Amino acid sequence: MKTLIHPARAVALAFLLAILAGSLLLMLPAARSAGLPAPLIVALFTSVSAVCVTGMAIVDTGTYWSGFGQTVIMLLFQLGGFGLMTAATLLGLMVNRSPRLRTRMMTQTETRLLGLGDISSVAKIVFKVAVVCQLLLFVVLTLRLHLGHGYAWGDAAWSGLFHAASAFNNAGFSTYADGLMRYASDAVVLVPIMVAIVIGGIGFPVLHDLRHRYRDPRHWSLHTKLTLTGSIILLLGGFLAILLLEWSNLRTLGPLSTADKFLNSMFMSVAARTAGFNTVDIGALTPETWAVHYFLMFIGGGSGGTAGGVKVGTIAILALLVIAEAKGHTDTEAFGRRVGASAQRQAITVLVLGSIIVAFGTVILLRMTGLPTDQVIFEVIAAFGSTGLSTGITAGLPPEGQLLLALLMFFGRVGTITLATSLVLGERRMPYRYPEEHPIVG
Repeated sequence: MKTLIHPARAVALAFLLAILAGSLLLMLPAARSAGLPAPLIVALFTSVSAVCVTGMAIVDTGTYWSGFGQTVIMLLFQLGGFGLMTAATLLGLMVNRSPRLRTRMMTQTETRLLGLGDISSVAKIVFKVAVVCQLLLFVVLTLRLHLGHGYAWGDAAWSGLFHAASAFNNAGFSTYADGLMRYASDAVVLVPIMVAIVIGGIGFPVLHDLRHRYRDPRHWSLHTKLTLTGSIILLLGGFLAILLLEWSNLRTLGPLSTADKFLNSMFMSVAARTAGFNTVDIGALTPETWAVHYFLMFIGGGSGGTAGGVKVGTIAILALLVIAEAKGHTDTEAFGRRVGASAQRQAITVLVLGSIIVAFGTVILLRMTGLPTDQVIFEVIAAFGSTGLSTGITAGLPPEGQLLLALLMFFGRVGTITLATSLVLGERRMPYRYPEEHPIVG
């Protein structure tokens, strides 16, 4: 019983049960537009992608699934997004409440983003944030689709609701076969979706910190400062790289106006971090732009949110560690604070394990399919990073290849949270220390 009730394992088990339930519901004849049961691999892959808020699909969501099936998918990624935000925050609070970490709590108050008495209300707060953001986006999209694109009120409302939920939860599912390509020139649709993606993916601890201290940036936690700074750098860097690399590509940004090129480059930079929506044909991007996507998808968004990847905070800590080492500093510092050695070890571990998973996944999928290496790498990182973008090979993969991607989605979405929490909860002081020695590095 101890194995099952361990907090980290409980999160993984909860997601497995949600995936199983979703698969069973999607196999019902009523879930498919043709009125026939969906094959197990289709239902399982779709359920994993929805619960892990990835957005990868091997069938067209808008035509393959009935209204009931689409509703099940939307509920699954609502559950996945809400559950991940709540679970990550609650597990972080549980770590901070541990008696073994009481001293750290007192000395590192900037890492305690929520008060210890807030545990019972965390789920309610996360729920309120999710509802408000999705409701606002739903209203904007519904009005725009009806007034600007001629949709009937019912169709506009359903599309607005589905895409609002998908955007905030960074799920990337769309009822349109071409994603959001039909709205590539509509800023009224794309800009609100980008805002929802960023809010959902930046992480609830950051939102909580900003809510209570938005007028006092000096007292923001180090986590908030690192996440915001890292996110801005990645968004602007990705935007500029994509804009320059795709400016003259006649299959993507080339035919668009200058304003639309800027709009779509920013949208791709935002979506590549974890959302999975596309406004251009991802398969038509240049190999260099694919490489930019590798980087953005692998990093993902903020901790404790709906985003995937190894997280911005992880990369920020590692960057600070490299800078400190290059300068010969003994401490890793930022914004007048010292990054704890434990956080540095966790960041290194998460990055290394994430890299190993991606490397093994790439080799195995290459062995299974023989497809071009750059496309396989893209697919594997998109699955691990819960991004959901694809160069167009997902549906054509053999069943074992699709199962591998489903496994990568699960590991990438749940594994990093489970790993980080297990590392902290598993900390213990040894009653002895071995003699120190310095192996040669580099």
